Amino acid sequence: MKKCILAYGRLSDEQLAQLAQEFEVRDFSGLASSEDPAFRAALPEAHGLIGSSLTITPELLDMAPRLEAIATISVGHDNYPVEELTRRGILLCNTPDVLTETTADTGFLLIMATARRAVELAEFVRRGDWRQGIGPEHFGTDVHGKTLGLVGFGRIGAAIARRGALGFGMKVLYSNASPKPDLEAELGAERRELDALLADADIVCITVPLTVETEHMIGAREFGLMKPSAILVNIARGRVIQEAALINALETGQIHAAGLDVFAHEPLSPESPLPHMANVVALPHIGSATHETRNAMAQRAVDNLRLALKGQRPISLVNEAAWRPA
Repeated sequence: MKKCILAYGRLSDEQLAQLAQEFEVRDFSGLASSEDPAFRAALPEAHGLIGSSLTITPELLDMAPRLEAIATISVGHDNYPVEELTRRGILLCNTPDVLTETTADTGFLLIMATARRAVELAEFVRRGDWRQGIGPEHFGTDVHGKTLGLVGFGRIGAAIARRGALGFGMKVLYSNASPKPDLEAELGAERRELDALLADADIVCITVPLTVETEHMIGAREFGLMKPSAILVNIARGRVIQEAALINALETGQIHAAGLDVFAHEPLSPESPLPHMANVVALPHIGSATHETRNAMAQRAVDNLRLALKGQRPISLVNEAAWRPA
């Protein structure tokens, strides 16, 4: 009897067919909520789950006594109870590496668009307001030669730093739990404590994962340390920043501008002032949203789940403590 997989992510027909060669696949494409009755009814038979953007709770795990592995089509895993999964011996797999460069592209897109006011001025042209040469009231700020501060210096942070240092001659500072001597040698990067980084950086880019320690790590005190000319870019998770404090910092000129791909609550509420502020570039969480990268992420998740359900070690395993080699 084949093991059963519940697929609720964006998988191609070819990827679903790969899974169907070895497993029984129940397709829940477009699943909007874990409250869906059909999905919940299928959980008792599930040996594997594959998808993204669905919060998995201990209650759902109780409904899935046969569950062996979950393959999330993402790097972040803050919507999974990792310790609980480990306690139950359920493997959690994710998709690092394949989205690093694309997400770094998005980060640098936000740096450039925010510094040069690209979205605001494109709308200025679209409205038909461009009737004479632009003046200082429309000027942006240079990116080349500035100081780039990375809060978090993992794969994506390092990829952004390379773009800044090698492409734009930027000085790179980083705040990270551990030193990165190889990157310091490659890019001339300097490790700083967070407060010092915030005080010195012209552009602060957030790339840390969301954890208990990083939630709301950037708030009113931290904005008070930043330069009035500083730009904040967040491509990590919205809850790393205290959003009310960010709004206040932007409204009062405590910082110059912000480029945001993530928010505390997504989709962003129409009542939020952020997308209506001239000094904000707001994107709908598109960090890895290209055809090529999303397909590669889905394929990594498929490969992870196939290996896990066959008793082999997945390529990308979040909870190593749950792995029990045969």
